[in-house]
Amino acid sequence: MLAWVIRCLLLLAAPIAALFVSRDALNFGIIEMLIAIMLMVGVVMAAAAWTLWRTRSATGHSRN
Repeated sequence: MLAWVIRCLLLLAAPIAALFVSRDALNFGIIEMLIAIMLMVGVVMAAAAWTLWRTRSATGHSRN
C-alpha cells in the first residue's frame, strides 16, 4: 500500500522535476525525490487543515 503511494508521488513528481532539470542529468533522481517529499508534505498539511476545519465547523466554534 505504501509502495503505491510512493509510486503515485513519483509519477507526479517526475514531470515537475523535468521542468527544472533534464531527465538525463545525474541529479534528476534527487530533484524528483525532493519534489515528491514536498508533495507529500503538502498533502499532509492539506489533510491537517481539512481535519481542523471540519472539527471547528462541526462544533460551531469560530476564531472570533
